[in-house]
Amino acid sequence: MLGDARKAQEIFQTTLREAALRAAHGELPKEPFWLFRDARWRCLEASETDLQAEPLEIDEHDIVPEAPSQIEQLEPAQLAIWISSAPDPQRTALTLFYLDEFDYREILDLAELKLSELSRLLAVGRRQFQAWLDAMLPKKPNV
Repeated sequence: MLGDARKAQEIFQTTLREAALRAAHGELPKEPFWLFRDARWRCLEASETDLQAEPLEIDEHDIVPEAPSQIEQLEPAQLAIWISSAPDPQRTALTLFYLDEFDYREILDLAELKLSELSRLLAVGRRQFQAWLDAMLPKKPNV
């Protein structure tokens, strides 16, 4: 989410240390995703102090049936780098979507989004990702 492994490690350790202190005092929240949300907010706060890229128009392509096979050709780090460059909350929505560990209700809760916002962010992000895939992995001509 931060694009910087060192900062991510620091935030991870700080978040776990805070959780351990809360647990020691019997103060853990009852909501299921509080730890994810807390870590996300810490990442957002850390990224606000960094230089921010200027917003730019990114090409969008319709999602093609070959998209899953294109994605399979990528190294996991390539997908992570692409997602980490998206602005938040799109970055959060795409991360949770591509982790494939959360259902839509959980993503809405974690990202603190409305369904219409999540839908728009995912749709635009996936079309932008498809354009990037098409540029990185050109389709082979039919013979």
